[in-house]
Amino acid sequence: MKRLLILSFLLFAGLSTSLNAQGKHSSITKYPTYNGLIMAGYQGWFRPQKDGKFYPDETQIKIDMWPDVSEYQQTYPTGLKLADGSTAKFFNSSDKSTVDLHFKWMKEYGLDGVFMQRFFNMTRSGRPRYTTTAVLKNAFEAASKYERAIAVMYDLSGLKSSGEDCSSVIEDWKYLVDSLKVTNQDGAKTYLHHHGKPLVAIWGVGFPDRPYNIRNIGLQRLIDFLKNDPVYGGCAVMLGVPTFWRELNADCTPDPYLHELIKQCDIVLPWMVQRFSPLLHNDMDRYRDVMLQDIKWCKEHHVDYVPCVYPGFSWHNLSRFEFPDDVKPVGSIPRQGGRFYWQQMTTAMLAGASMIYVAMFDEVNEGTAIFKCSDNPPVSKVAKFIDMDGKPSDHYLRLTGTAAQMLRKEIPLQLSIPVYPTKN
Repeated sequence: MKRLLILSFLLFAGLSTSLNAQGKHSSITKYPTYNGLIMAGYQGWFRPQKDGKFYPDETQIKIDMWPDVSEYQQTYPTGLKLADGSTAKFFNSSDKSTVDLHFKWMKEYGLDGVFMQRFFNMTRSGRPRYTTTAVLKNAFEAASKYERAIAVMYDLSGLKSSGEDCSSVIEDWKYLVDSLKVTNQDGAKTYLHHHGKPLVAIWGVGFPDRPYNIRNIGLQRLIDFLKNDPVYGGCAVMLGVPTFWRELNADCTPDPYLHELIKQCDIVLPWMVQRFSPLLHNDMDRYRDVMLQDIKWCKEHHVDYVPCVYPGFSWHNLSRFEFPDDVKPVGSIPRQGGRFYWQQMTTAMLAGASMIYVAMFDEVNEGTAIFKCSDNPPVSKVAKFIDMDGKPSDHYLRLTGTAAQMLRKEIPLQLSIPVYPTKN
C-alpha cells in the first residue's frame, strides 16, 4: 500500500510539472513541424546612430546591398546620393511599420516564416531587456497578424571566453516566455514547433574563431533546460554549427564533444555561407555530397537535418573596417541573377532535405538579403554596392515562395530558374 501511494504521488508530481510547462507554452500552433517549411533568419538590427542619422557619409558605410525603400511608411535620409542626385534613404528596424511590412511580404510571396536573431549581448544581466525586445515584440505581433511561422534563435556571438556561460540565455528565455509570451501569442498562434514542441535555436557552436570553449560555457545545461525544465522546458532544440561539423575539420573545431551536443538536440543546422560558390567548378556536386553524408549521419543518430541556402555574399564595405589590410572584393560570391540561389534550393531538395534555412531575410551587411533590394544603389567613390543584376526588387522573395511550393510537392521540382512575368 505504501509503495502504491509513493507511485501515485510521483505520477501526480510528474503530471503537475507537465501541465505547468504546457501552461507556459501553447500546444496550439499553425506550424506544428519544421518539415515542409522554408524559414529565413531575421536580424532586425538596422537603426539610426545616436544622433538620429543613418550612414552620415560614405566613409561609414558597412553594408553591401541597398534596400528598396519605396514601400516603407517611414524612411530616413542618409549622407549618400542616388544616381539622379536625390538623397538615399533607409528604414529603421525599430519602427513597427517596418516589421509589419516585412511580414506582409513573407505572406505575399510565400516565405513560411523567420527565426528571430537574439544575440548574446541582449541576454546579459543588468541590460534593460525592454530596450532590446522592441523588434522581437513587433515581429511576434506581425507573425500572428500575417500567420507566419516564427521562432527564437539565440546567437552566441558576443559571448566571451572568461567568466561567461549560457546562464543568461536561460534567464532570457524565461523572460521571453513570461513577459513577451513568445510561445503563447495573442491572436493566431504561429510559434514554430517541431515534434510537437516549441523550437528554440542555439547558433554558434563549434566555430574555431570564437573565443569560448564549447566544453565550459554550459551548453549541455542550456540544452537540458530547454528540453526538460518542468516550467519553461518541453522544447525542441536546433543547434547551429559549422559546415564541416560531421568531419570535425576545415571550418569546425576538432572536438568530438560537438557530436555529443548534437545528439542531444532535435535538429542540426550547418552554416554554409561562404563555403560554396558558383565560381568553383562543380561546386554544387560538393554541396550535394556534403548534404547526403550529413543526412546519413543524422538518420543514424536520430537527429533531423536542415541545410542552409544563401543567395550570394559580399562584404567589401564592412571589410574596410574589419580587415583594412585585406579589403574584400564586391560580390565575392556572385548571385548570378538568382541562379546560384536556385541551384542550392534544388540540390538540397534532390539530396532529400525536408526543410530549408535561408540566410538571411534582411542581411544587407554581408549581401545575403532576400527581401526587396534596389537595383540602383547609391553612387559613391568610397563605398561600393552590389545590385540586383537587373532583376526586380522582389526577385528573391518570388524564388523563395516557388521553392517552398516545390519543397511541399505542391508543384513539380524544376531545375531551371523560374522566369516570372514582369509586374506592371
